[in-house]
Amino acid sequence: MSETATPRRTLIKGAKILGGRPQDVLVENGTIAEIGSGLPAAGATVIEADGRILLPGLVDLHTHLREPGREDSETVLTGTRAAAAGGYTAVHAMANTFPVADTAGVVEQVWRLGRESGYCDVQPIGAVTVGLGGKQLAELGAMHDSAAGVTVFSDDGKCVDDAVIMRRALEYVKAFDGVIAQHAQEPRLTEGAQMNEGTVSAELGLTGWPAVAEESIIARDILLAAHVGSRLHICHLSTAGSVELVRWAKSKGWRVTAEVTPHHLLLTDELVRSYDPVYKVNPPLRTETDVLALREALADGTIDIVATDHAPHPHEDKDCEWGAAAMGMIGLETALSVVQHTMVDTGLMDWAKVADRMAYAPAAIGRLAGHGRPVAVGEPANLTLVDPAYRSLVDPAGFVSRSRNTPYKGRELPGRVTHTFLRGRATVTDGNLT
Repeated sequence: MSETATPRRTLIKGAKILGGRPQDVLVENGTIAEIGSGLPAAGATVIEADGRILLPGLVDLHTHLREPGREDSETVLTGTRAAAAGGYTAVHAMANTFPVADTAGVVEQVWRLGRESGYCDVQPIGAVTVGLGGKQLAELGAMHDSAAGVTVFSDDGKCVDDAVIMRRALEYVKAFDGVIAQHAQEPRLTEGAQMNEGTVSAELGLTGWPAVAEESIIARDILLAAHVGSRLHICHLSTAGSVELVRWAKSKGWRVTAEVTPHHLLLTDELVRSYDPVYKVNPPLRTETDVLALREALADGTIDIVATDHAPHPHEDKDCEWGAAAMGMIGLETALSVVQHTMVDTGLMDWAKVADRMAYAPAAIGRLAGHGRPVAVGEPANLTLVDPAYRSLVDPAGFVSRSRNTPYKGRELPGRVTHTFLRGRATVTDGNLT
């Protein structure tokens, strides 16, 4: 997609910025040049927003792009196309690739592939330990000093369960204001786990993944982060007890942030009764009580962001018996719709809070310059235009992700991203990739 093929000026007419009153937004040379009413359209490509919601481009702090090594599931190109379709202008790519992104060479490869794709910016996340093995710190400093400029490190998919290694990682990244993003899962408490431990797992006879396995690691790590004075981020928080731990840490002023996935805001472990492996995910779907606690915590700011944990898998890894199926769900193309359904349409959040939880805050946590910026004159034109009145049944056949393992197939969800702009260049127009 050539920059020279893109008009220099775009006028978005009658858009509701963060849900406010309709205004015109003029984009020129990749920057928001003017905001007002009745702006002149001469020489500009005109988009009639008709009262649709204009948000800053969304930022995902937790995406699995699978490249290098599992291109049968997703590639940087297909994953960033899916991100653009979902309204994202930047994603953070997790390190559990093959080879693992635990060196400067691998993170630079992923970063360059993102630049070549042109659909959204890709910021690699480096592994905390060599090969995600949990035994030896990876090249944290070298990854930070590389062209990729890594500031977030995570062994996501595996927990850094050794307290000494976790402490050393927190101490190391403090030197450059990095953050350790923890997959909170005590491994001994979750051996052979297939779903949430509770009434449903007991009835189905499936090995349970208890809430305490998440909460015990979070409790340990917030204390470590406080002791070191470093930044800790909790990946895909999923239980009501975890919410209370993060709320306590924040009341102390400790540097702890947390994320929730769209699927944990909507789906419960009752769906596992179908034995459909599309609902198999780590951490598992929890109870309705947990879901409601997560929604409340996202609304009040205890949980800082929504992150997709977009986890693509090929058909054969999900179209099998439950016990053999891979864990994970895709989410980039449906995340905003799920958030509208669970948080906006329920009155828990307005669109300004959506912008905070899905753009401003994730960009700030990831120290991602140029993203998560206000929709204001002089700011980069990373923008998303949303039609909140749109309703449709989710059809994975229309997805642009390489994988189709969505838990929302056939479910009606609201909202549709009609346009996405990356530095003023349309990556999505009228709901279609440009």
